[in-house]
Formats: sequence, structure tokens, C-alpha cells
Amino acid sequence: MNRYGATRQSLKDEKLAPKKRFGQNFLVHKATAEAVARCGRTSSDDTIIEVGVGLGALTQPIAEQVKQVIGLEIDSGLIRLHEEKKDLPDNVTLLHQDILKADFNELLRLSDTPLKIMANLPYSISNPFLFKLIENQEKMDWATIMLQKEVADRLLAAPNTKQYGIPTVLLQSCAVVEKLMVLKPAEFHPRPKVDSVVVRIEFDQGGTDNRFRKDYDHPLFTRIVRAAFSQRRKTILNTLSSAVFFRSRTDGDKKQEKELCRKALTDADITPATRAEVLDLDQFIVLTNSFSKILTGS
Repeated sequence: MNRYGATRQSLKDEKLAPKKRFGQNFLVHKATAEAVARCGRTSSDDTIIEVGVGLGALTQPIAEQVKQVIGLEIDSGLIRLHEEKKDLPDNVTLLHQDILKADFNELLRLSDTPLKIMANLPYSISNPFLFKLIENQEKMDWATIMLQKEVADRLLAAPNTKQYGIPTVLLQSCAVVEKLMVLKPAEFHPRPKVDSVVVRIEFDQGGTDNRFRKDYDHPLFTRIVRAAFSQRRKTILNTLSSAVFFRSRTDGDKKQEKELCRKALTDADITPATRAEVLDLDQFIVLTNSFSKILTGS
């Protein structure tokens, strides 16, 4: 029996099945799991947060490389399986938890260092998971994760492309993304319809990396990026003015709101008729500072 069949049979024997609501696709080849684990570039004193332990295919080789693995698994059936079989290494702590609901402060306490995350990520939670990493960027060291190729392409996209969007820009502001390896559908059970890509996301630890600018209001920047891409077919003037950034200064006057947005764009040397996807990270930062000056009256 090949590894694909063995994984399927193992699930059947335990009266388990991949759950579509959890987006489960289990790695079936030991050599592939070991290759993904090596992508983590871990050291022997690391504590790794693994998202989605599954059957433990990736957990095993990670645990061989590091001091401790804290494995988060949402599927109670898989939790029961590992607790009954006691088949995970001794340096693995298994938690029944949804990463999207996890308290990153608690994970930071358990890890005792900036977070290092590895995951064979369910496609269904890719975007909310990435946004959660961005929201907790000050707690992050790096994340090495497996994503649907389409999502990975968005993270690596250049301006003025279809793939370029909110996660691209927000991640570029706080991290460097590197493509490491491509996995074909045959590496999984059940087989997904698309390729998967392993990427490594290196975060700016403590705001000390000189590659990242610090001279702007990050929450305002995030609001502007989200608003700018909210209606991709519209001009950036129309998308930003409909987001009412200047409500406190205009008393709800839509015409005045639009004129203040036009001024902010002009001051940032951005043509109001352009669209969000043509702006690079630095232009979004300059635009943020332009908005900030108008909001603060400076």
C-alpha cells in the first residue's frame, strides 16, 4: 500500500475522515514532510508553534529538530487519537484550539520567545490567519507555512498585477516573504485541486529592522490600504472618500470629504484617478502621512 492509501486506511481504522469544514488535507509522504520541516530553518533550542497537527506527519520531523513543539489542533477526533495512541514525541504539547481564536499573548508566554510558527495551513483559513499574524506582528519572529498557490502568489505579487492587494501591502510593511517549495496535489490526502506553496515570512522583530519604515501611523495605514482595495474597479479617490476618513472635520458633508481626500492624494503626489493596485508600499506610506497631517491639522 502506498503512503496515500496508508493515510486513508489509518483514518478509516480510527473511524475518522478529513473534515471539509476544517479544510483538512494531510501530508502523506514522509520525505516531503521532512523537507517542509527543514524549511523552518529551526535550531535545537527553538520552541515551535505548529498550527494543525493533523496525523502528526509534520509534527514528527519538527520535533526531532527543536526543543519543544506546541501543537494546536481544532479537530477533537485527532486530539483523541493522539491522546489514546500516545504517538507524538515527548517534546510535543498538544492543545485543542482554533488558531483564529487563540490568544497570541498566551502563546507568547508558552513559547517564552517571539513566536515561530509552522503550519500545513487549511486553505479555508489562509487569509484570516495571515491577517492575525499581521495584527500580532510585534509578537512574531517568523512563520513557515504551506498555502494554496493562489494565496502565496498574492503575498509575493508586484504592484499593477491582479494578485496584488491588501495582504501583499500589509505584509510588505512588516515582513519579508520568501517562496521555498511547491507541493503537488498528490502529496496530500484528500488531494486538493491546486498546488500548494511553502513560504517563509520573516517579521521585523521589535521594529529594529532598517528595511522597514517607522515614520507613519500604522493603524491609519492599515485602514487606508483596506479602504483603497475595497472596490478595485473604482479610482482611489472614490474608494477613500467613501470610507469617510474625515467625518470629524466635515460633519458628514460628502463633497467636502471628497475634497479633503483629493488634497491628501495630491499632497502625496498621487493622481486621484489612479487605482489602488498601481501604488507601491512607499506610496501608501506617503499617502498615510498626508492623511495624518490633514486629520491632525498639522
